[in-house]
Amino acid sequence: MKELLRSAWSRAVQTARLCCGVPDYDAYVRHLREHHPERPVPSYAEFFRERQAARYKGTGGRCC
Repeated sequence: MKELLRSAWSRAVQTARLCCGVPDYDAYVRHLREHHPERPVPSYAEFFRERQAARYKGTGGRCC
């Protein structure tokens, strides 16, 4: 039961962050490692700046 609550809480936090425009760095790192192992993993600050620029300049989008 405790694990179920922890999982539900984690999903709720992720959903709230995405609704507010805060990107999920951990999910991005997992995606890079699984699908693009040749690409370097940016620091959180680099990732955040790139996501912010993509959001406000309209150049963002998914790679896959």
